[in-house]
Amino acid sequence: MPALPQSPIYDELLDLLVESADVDRLLTFRLRPDHQSRLDELLERNRDGLLTVAERDELGEFERLEHVGRMLKARLRQKQSP
Repeated sequence: MPALPQSPIYDELLDLLVESADVDRLLTFRLRPDHQSRLDELLERNRDGLLTVAERDELGEFERLEHVGRMLKARLRQKQSP
């Protein structure tokens, strides 16, 4: 997957969350089972080349949010390091 563009808005939002959020809750966050199931379905349809345009957009949204989540977790872990 190609890298997603980094927007200054992401940095502002991530900084806010790092400073004010429940760290343990964010670090252990997982998708709800129904959302994970939908993501798995989209990934399978993508592998099979069967995505509709709407599904491609939906998968893209999952990917963007996954990227933000990874960046947030990395910043939280960095903050926790001595």
